[in-house]
Amino acid sequence: MININTIELLEILDKTPANQNIMLVGKHGIGKSEILTQYYTEKGFKVVALFLGQMSDPGDLIGLPIKNAESGRTEFLPPYWFPNDDEPVVLFLDELNRARPEVLQTIMDLALNRKLAGRTLPKGSRLISAVNDGEEYQLTDLDPALVSRFNVYGFRPTYKEWLLWAEKQKLDTRVTDFISSNPDWLDGNVADRPQIDSGLEKFPDRRAWKKVSDIILHIRDLDQTDQKMIAGVIGVQAAQKFYVSASAAKIIGGREVLLYFDKVKARISKYKVHQFSTLNEGIFRFLETAEITAEEKVTATDNLKNYIALLETDTNKESLAHFTSVFSQGMYPSAVAFIVSNAMEVYQKLMQFVSKL
Repeated sequence: MININTIELLEILDKTPANQNIMLVGKHGIGKSEILTQYYTEKGFKVVALFLGQMSDPGDLIGLPIKNAESGRTEFLPPYWFPNDDEPVVLFLDELNRARPEVLQTIMDLALNRKLAGRTLPKGSRLISAVNDGEEYQLTDLDPALVSRFNVYGFRPTYKEWLLWAEKQKLDTRVTDFISSNPDWLDGNVADRPQIDSGLEKFPDRRAWKKVSDIILHIRDLDQTDQKMIAGVIGVQAAQKFYVSASAAKIIGGREVLLYFDKVKARISKYKVHQFSTLNEGIFRFLETAEITAEEKVTATDNLKNYIALLETDTNKESLAHFTSVFSQGMYPSAVAFIVSNAMEVYQKLMQFVSKL
């Protein structure tokens, strides 16, 4: 099975014909439904999400049977979600491999012919399913004939993509700072999980970190009760590590560097390479997502030049090499456009640095 990240997923969604089905395989809480819903909603589609693992029998999917008084034949009332107009929809079948076998049987005709109990989805409708993988799930084996009706991709979004999303959603910076420095904890550190799981243990995932941000967003100083509250969301071990991080000195972010460089220069001048790497990513995320005024744009441009000059003082140039690598990787197109349009001096230095490698 081929693995893809978020950027690749969006490109695949854009290029895949409507009559071909897509199956995404990945852990729960990594943003499958959120990404799909946002992508297709922005394109004007109605997205219908059906959680197959919660359906007790096929009637929840195809509707209830009734007798046609005129013909004497059995028909099915359309379910609540079935479109009553000719507008195409995106049908998102979540938890496909947690569905009962009898529910899965009803998916076969839907996946092949876009039909359900004799009714046809509007032309142009799309069918996308999500499958959970991992030993922690109670799963149903999928029929190979059903799987063959889908283009299958392992969905493995990177932590950098999540951080960029978090920046756009304005999550609490203590959460993004922690994940930026401890990416293994975004989806939970498997090595720290107990061998015996009661089934009630909590572990961090992307959805849980969003909840943590919502909880602490307006709490300035976290106390022991807050730590326990957070532990109920992401688990004890993750909460302990996060509490220590959030209680320590705040990590300087991209916004502070680009808008208040003189105030933070002394602190970041003492940074090690790994700290500069975190800061570099923060600068690009800020430029990618921030809505800044014309005055702030001038300030950010000047401070970006000052920051690059600081990186150039490192004799090994490792931090500048990392900044150049982030610039070149194509993950932050708006940030790159900002640098090219407003800081040509910086752009030229980066290109000269590359040419010397």
